[in-house]
Amino acid sequence: MQNSSFPGLYRLIVLLPALLLVAACSANPATGKQSFTAFMSPEKELQVGAEEHPKILKQFGGQFDDRAWSEYVRDIGLELASYSEKPDLPWTFTVLNDTQVNAFALPGGYVYITRGLLALASDEAEMAGVLSHEIGHVTARHSAQRYSSTVATNLGLQVLGVLTNAAGVPGAENIAAVGAELALKSYSRDQELESDMLGVRYLTRAGYDPQAMASFFEKLSAHQRIEGLIKGDPNAAEQHNILATHPRTADRIVQAIDLADKNGATNGARREAKRYLAKIDGMVFGDDTDQGMVRGTKFVHPELRFKFEVPEGFTIRNMTDLVLATDDKDNSIKFAGAPTKEVRAAGGMEKYLTQKWSGDANLKNVEWIEVNGMKAVTGEAKVWTGKRNVDVRRIIIEMDRDSYYRFQFVTGTGETERLNEPFRRTTYSFEPISRAEAKDTHPWRIRVVSVGQGVSFDDLVKSMTVNEFPAEWFEALNGIGPDDPLVPGMRVKVVK
Repeated sequence: MQNSSFPGLYRLIVLLPALLLVAACSANPATGKQSFTAFMSPEKELQVGAEEHPKILKQFGGQFDDRAWSEYVRDIGLELASYSEKPDLPWTFTVLNDTQVNAFALPGGYVYITRGLLALASDEAEMAGVLSHEIGHVTARHSAQRYSSTVATNLGLQVLGVLTNAAGVPGAENIAAVGAELALKSYSRDQELESDMLGVRYLTRAGYDPQAMASFFEKLSAHQRIEGLIKGDPNAAEQHNILATHPRTADRIVQAIDLADKNGATNGARREAKRYLAKIDGMVFGDDTDQGMVRGTKFVHPELRFKFEVPEGFTIRNMTDLVLATDDKDNSIKFAGAPTKEVRAAGGMEKYLTQKWSGDANLKNVEWIEVNGMKAVTGEAKVWTGKRNVDVRRIIIEMDRDSYYRFQFVTGTGETERLNEPFRRTTYSFEPISRAEAKDTHPWRIRVVSVGQGVSFDDLVKSMTVNEFPAEWFEALNGIGPDDPLVPGMRVKVVK
């Protein structure tokens, strides 16, 4: 039987994108381009930014507790924003107490930069270049564009799903969804390059040297190489993006240099290296005392007063809510606290382990053990992850009546026997530390030093106290490699 409604539905599918574009396309004052923002108004952007701001602070370690840095970044950010197409937005610039090298923006004028990124920059212009790039995301209304495109795509897919299923073509909506996802990722790449263009514009208007964007991207590339070396992949800088939607750093370096040339940087454009280095001198580098600190294969938490050690071959990552250690075979160790209220509400440690925590796994061989005089209970399970079978061991330890901590060890089934003893040593390495040891455990700090007569690249590298890749870290922090000249009296950053 013929269904006369099908032609109408087909026409709706064809016309839907055009109808939406006609209804809500306007010229963006920052880019001069027509942009589709039908489903997020400027008022909605302000609302979304305000609602998400507290969540961002919680997720990324809170605001960096240094008033001087907060005011410094705010003042530079507001100056740059004043040269943008949206100077009257209620701009908010926040330094996050996060060790990762990162910066991003929320709609409505919320711009974030991490402590880890500030450490990487060598002058005020490089920091300003990052802020300008994020300001560009806001003025170009990229969040509104992405959100509106996603809503429009989903709306089209819903209609397409009804149509194709009724027409006897099941699964077509899934193909369309994959295509839409790829299109959105590609669009986000274009947005990043567009923000580079706007960033150069605002930098130049504020009198900064736009070449600072290029020099900072070189530092990002050097930092990515370190990340790759830590993961056992020295080519990571060329294979992976900085963030999920960012273009490769190498591409952005070329783009930034080209944009700087087109904008006609002058010899008098400011970099403000002296002022920036004076401020960065003494800043905590890496983990702080209230976050716990990674020292090679050891993790020490001076404030909570405990430490433990992972096996050789495992790399520790100190994350917001847990400590993660992994090796090159996808074996892992996770360490985190267990909320005291939840342990007590569950009826004690064993019930918490087997029911509250391990509802996703049928633990076997559950037993009580003692770890350096502390009560602990452990159990094991075999789990299918959806990709492979793994062996899981979970342990909860009572450090005192108000403090509980958890280990989870995960191994591929072929690795369990080999790692049994090393994982046992990790478990029994967990122990409290004395007040004296906690007091003597200090974070690393950036120190700005003058290069002396006859001082070599190797001499400066030897002064670095980082556990791994000191030469690579020196190069990333300063943009100076082993073959670059060192002029006596020049100021460089080291970690001590």
